[in-house]
Amino acid sequence: MRILIFLLLAGLTLPALAQTTNGIKRDNPFAANPLPEEKVTYNNPIIPGFHSDPSICRVGDDYYLITSTFEYFPGVPVFHSKDLVNWEQIGYCLDRKEQIPNGINIFAATIRYNNGTFYMITTNIIGGGNFYVTATNPAGPWSDPIWLKDLPGIDPDLFFDEDGKTYVISSPFILSEINPETGELSEGKKVWYGAGGRYSEGPHIYKKDGFYYLMAAEGGTEEAHSETIARSNNIWGPYTDNPANPILAHANAAGQGNPIQGVGHADIIQAHDNSWWIVFHGYRNISDKTHHILGRETCLAPVVWPKNGWPVVNGNGTANVNMTCPTLPLKPVENKAEKLDFDTDKLPIEWNYVKYPNYNNYSFTEREGYLRLKGAAETMSTGATSTFVGKRLSDFYFTASTELEFNPESENEEAGLILLNNGSHFDVMVSNTSGKRVIQVKLQFGQTVYKSAVFELKPGPVKLKVRGEKSTFTFSFAQGNEYYTDIETADAKFLATETVGFFTGVYVGVYATGNGKTSAANADYNWFEYKKDK
Repeated sequence: MRILIFLLLAGLTLPALAQTTNGIKRDNPFAANPLPEEKVTYNNPIIPGFHSDPSICRVGDDYYLITSTFEYFPGVPVFHSKDLVNWEQIGYCLDRKEQIPNGINIFAATIRYNNGTFYMITTNIIGGGNFYVTATNPAGPWSDPIWLKDLPGIDPDLFFDEDGKTYVISSPFILSEINPETGELSEGKKVWYGAGGRYSEGPHIYKKDGFYYLMAAEGGTEEAHSETIARSNNIWGPYTDNPANPILAHANAAGQGNPIQGVGHADIIQAHDNSWWIVFHGYRNISDKTHHILGRETCLAPVVWPKNGWPVVNGNGTANVNMTCPTLPLKPVENKAEKLDFDTDKLPIEWNYVKYPNYNNYSFTEREGYLRLKGAAETMSTGATSTFVGKRLSDFYFTASTELEFNPESENEEAGLILLNNGSHFDVMVSNTSGKRVIQVKLQFGQTVYKSAVFELKPGPVKLKVRGEKSTFTFSFAQGNEYYTDIETADAKFLATETVGFFTGVYVGVYATGNGKTSAANADYNWFEYKKDK
């Protein structure tokens, strides 16, 4: 009260809860929300769905971006763009079991280009640690790995200096010189301790105006996630923190209420028009504002980086869903077909398996025009390789559907349409109960399993559908020319990262299992369709 009286007597006022710019009221004076009359030039995320830990490089006016993939295979997708906004997937860095023979769990990766060669360096948490692969064509093929067994930590970065020397640094900020041909490392030196945030990760080194800049993510990958930066006149340090750290964060007044949260794990790129940009990941919550189901998605924001100065992200270190900044000339890419008829000998490039698949359980040729799945003994909850294939969920509002022909001979056999995240899954499935072919919904969350009412099926194929409405999933089925019958509606938060754990997002796809033993019945899928509803 005394402070308020003093301010009033001095003719001063408290900061307003809302400010007005050009007659437009802003509820949060710290936020950089676009004004209504400004033209929206692009939307975040630029790559929706689980595409976390983005890293980017440029060759001329071509841009290449990769993201982490954890347990999914093929691993580390490669995207291409001409404008930084519109991206098309062109390949994978890890598409052969021989590259990672001892299991796959790929954390954050870095992509760099030097003297005609692309480098992808990353960490395989469960099978060998840090390694890098190379390619002359970013679409592939990529080489077998060169392992860096003496490199500590995770999320390694490669830096090619102007004098021809190459360096590698990872999450403990231990820097070593590296021979990029052999992987031989010099003795490492710790060059930074971070800016004080917990769980430092994803370091990247840049050189500009004679300074070496070292940028990293801090704060953990939840709401406190952020990006900090330091610099030095010598690559070996000492590094001085940016006094305006963090340069990117939404866990503050500027970012509160932003639909995108958990921003960080960034990489900076200078475009061919000399503008600067930052790619990073963030997640969008469902309606209760504490859970996210799509995973951490790749976003983009402009950067102002003055000579001898520090990079400033989008004016105040935040980024919006609707961005209004100038862009490179936009060059849209062709949209993916909504409906997939299984009339080719391979799946679309964006489809993945969980871990290494047993290709004997997948066939396009045994029944022409169908994807045939053979149920393995493993289930989707075991963490082992199971008979599943699918794509990332990329929208809050969507409809996914398929047509299945499946005649289970015993009660252990099942197949159907599935939503999956880190071993928890929601299924609309066909099975055998007391000699009858039936359909029901199964919701498996950890050790908790719920099964819906059972509907007996008539002979013939059955159409399965799941409809997403941001905070709910509704499962239904139909046969012949019948209308779809809703079976169950489930709360989406039970597939959210906050409840199932780990770092991925929800996948939608098809599966088959024998629940402990190999299934005798084949599951034949005629088509699969995914549509964005809003």
